[in-house]
Amino acid sequence: MTRYGLDVLSTVFDLARLRSHHSQVQGNSRPLSLQPFHSHTQEHVHAEHEAASDGSDDFRLPKMRSLVTMLVASMLMQVTFFIVVSSSSEYAEHLGGTPTFSGLVIGIPTVFAGVALIPMMKYDGGGYKLPLHFACACAILGNVLYSLAYAANWLYLILIGRMVSGLAMTFFLYSKRYCTDPRIVGIRRRTTLAGWLVLGQGFGFSVGPFIGGLLYKVGFPNSVFNGYTSPTWILAGIWAVFWAIAAVLYEDVPQVRPGAVIMELRTTSASLEAPQSSQADDAIQDSSATRTTSGYQSRADGMHPKAKGASTVQEAAVLPEAEEANMPTSRPSRFRMTGPQIGVTVTMCWFAMTCFFILGSWEANIPIFTSSDSPMNPFHFGPFAAGNMIALGGVSTFPLLFANLFVARRIQDRHTLAIGTTLGMAGLLTAMGVLATRTVTYGSLFACWFFIALGFNIISTVTLSLLSKQLPGEWNGRLSLAIQYSMFTGRVTGAVWGGAGVKVGMLNFVGMQIGLVCVGAVSFLTLWRQLKAKTG
Repeated sequence: MTRYGLDVLSTVFDLARLRSHHSQVQGNSRPLSLQPFHSHTQEHVHAEHEAASDGSDDFRLPKMRSLVTMLVASMLMQVTFFIVVSSSSEYAEHLGGTPTFSGLVIGIPTVFAGVALIPMMKYDGGGYKLPLHFACACAILGNVLYSLAYAANWLYLILIGRMVSGLAMTFFLYSKRYCTDPRIVGIRRRTTLAGWLVLGQGFGFSVGPFIGGLLYKVGFPNSVFNGYTSPTWILAGIWAVFWAIAAVLYEDVPQVRPGAVIMELRTTSASLEAPQSSQADDAIQDSSATRTTSGYQSRADGMHPKAKGASTVQEAAVLPEAEEANMPTSRPSRFRMTGPQIGVTVTMCWFAMTCFFILGSWEANIPIFTSSDSPMNPFHFGPFAAGNMIALGGVSTFPLLFANLFVARRIQDRHTLAIGTTLGMAGLLTAMGVLATRTVTYGSLFACWFFIALGFNIISTVTLSLLSKQLPGEWNGRLSLAIQYSMFTGRVTGAVWGGAGVKVGMLNFVGMQIGLVCVGAVSFLTLWRQLKAKTG
């Protein structure tokens, strides 16, 4: 990535806020010239104290090269999922399959990703290096098998290839878990990082179908490298290069530091006890918490402010013991979800499923509908034109998804959820209207796809990040698994539903999606107050 690209990342992540000023926190207002001289030992202890405070800061981030590696891997995984969308129907038909079978080919990877997740989590050791290498290997092998199906003239080899690629897509969970991992990501940076994942998601469903359609158009007429197989051959090569780079650049996360997890749980619990506080009060409290939170935070709430500010070597040694003495009564393992928290979790899982069901069904349906004999279809598109429409809708959302990276730091996740739901529902209702009146044009269909792609991509930025802010850090793995299984369910069922859209009727196709969104809307409106969480 270029130096300019890293500068953009630094600007969006607001890396300057990762440095807290210890002298300001402790209420020391004397000029520097009047402050007592500290020995080198004392300065070293204070530096370690500040580092510990920064490590538990709400704005902390992982190392940039490791973060970029994870984001690029997630983006390539999205391209892997979508690159066959524009030509899979033609490829399956050439080998003797049906449009519904092509929908299964598109969606089947998520089934195998879901099956492989539990065994993978038993061996990952809480880290990400093993899942990263496993994903790269399976992505290469899966794309090669998909490409060889043409030369072998065997329909089910494309399905087998996508199944193997599905094993690589276990990494969808790990990329999301990485961006909400309390060991490396502060509570006020999780939605921002999720926004970067969604930006990569938008890149995947835009560039993937476009490249697939373009290479289909070019052709390359031979039995190995042709319009059907060239996208996956090229993608296999890209994965091989990335694997070599990732092996050098990526550095795995540190081991869990129990004190930091417990302090985050306490901070989160305290914020949930007062959901009615004003935004001004939240800003004051958050600013104070940012400056004072650390693994060595004093419990002497009744002390005079100056007494609290008098940090010494002895305090730094004693306070961790005080933390450990209180661990048995505050362990996250004893945490029990309340009724509203269960409702919020179910709502987020529902929206995770709904988003990917609708996005997956439209991406699978556009090539089939626009090339069908349906009386509602005024087009006669091939894979290239259909891929261009999918890509154009995705590219058009890029500026707004990029703007969401900045907006997410300033508004609550529940507001983002409401905005995304409104935009997505507007696209679905418009689609229902133009299909019912048979006034489908390129412009009207594109507008529907644009609002659907924008709205449901925006929603997907907050499903996991919101939960990670309301529940303890030790639950991050469980929450990631629940959200990812919901997404996998949406991806596979959505792709199959999109493949069968023309057969079941386009009005029924869109009507079911509207019903899913309505159920989610009723749920989040009912739980509106319980959906409050920190911004960022």
